[in-house]
Amino acid sequence: MRSSYLFTSESVSEGHPDKVADQISDSIVDLFLSKDPQARVACETLTTTNKVVIAGEIRGQGIMDTDGNWADGVLDEIEAAVRATVKAIGYEQAGFHWQTFDFSNNLHPQSADIAMGVDESGNKDEGAGDQGIMFGYATDETPGLMPATLYYSHKILERLAADRHSGAAPFLEPDAKSQVTLYYENELPVRATALVVSTQHAPGYCEKGDNADPAKYAVLRDHVMGAFHDILPDGYITDETKIYINPTGQFEIGGPDGDAGLTGRKIIVDTYGGAAPHGGGAFSGKDPTKVDRSAAYVA
Repeated sequence: MRSSYLFTSESVSEGHPDKVADQISDSIVDLFLSKDPQARVACETLTTTNKVVIAGEIRGQGIMDTDGNWADGVLDEIEAAVRATVKAIGYEQAGFHWQTFDFSNNLHPQSADIAMGVDESGNKDEGAGDQGIMFGYATDETPGLMPATLYYSHKILERLAADRHSGAAPFLEPDAKSQVTLYYENELPVRATALVVSTQHAPGYCEKGDNADPAKYAVLRDHVMGAFHDILPDGYITDETKIYINPTGQFEIGGPDGDAGLTGRKIIVDTYGGAAPHGGGAFSGKDPTKVDRSAAYVA
């Protein structure tokens, strides 16, 4: 194994279309577990221009009976939870607005065959609803015990999202991606060779395009550069570090309006950023009987 090498991980913001889908799916898990701690939930979400579709298999007291009949008021609670999630992320755009997107609920009862394998009965312990392969480990590269490339990719976007919500960076919009490449020497990260942020922005805060305003772009670039310097350890950013901030030039159309989103399409971002194998299962939208989630957390 090489002791010196380059390694790269990416992260995505809460407003990335796939992450919007993940959060919507988990809002359904939260809602149903609040009603029945033993609820079974497998909720998938699709997001696109002014549309959210949820589908999957569920079971739970006070939610839905085995014939697929909803308990009183639950349908309204589901839609309210979905819209509240999108509102909290910050989408109030013409192409995707928490108040106006079309919503479709296609949840239905959990398969009786799956239920038979999962439920505890007699001398039988509670089982997993599926086979799967899960990986996990800890590293002392960062305070969060996660690989440095992924850890700093996450932290950069967390900072930009916090600045957007607080009003410190009102020119930022919800959709964003980051990428961090670090040079490892003797198996330890020592410096950044490349940093990338592509963030959705208000009109004009771009280097290219019909609305390009160099002065406004400089404000956005300086803000992102400040996040880089605040997040990365001292000495990681050097004169040789390559910096890419909105390298395509303009990023005004974003989120589900710019690209469709699906639950579970960012499983490497959710785990170790490529620094560990992954069995393929996603976390979001699943109750703890789905070992894709619970066993991965234990690992």
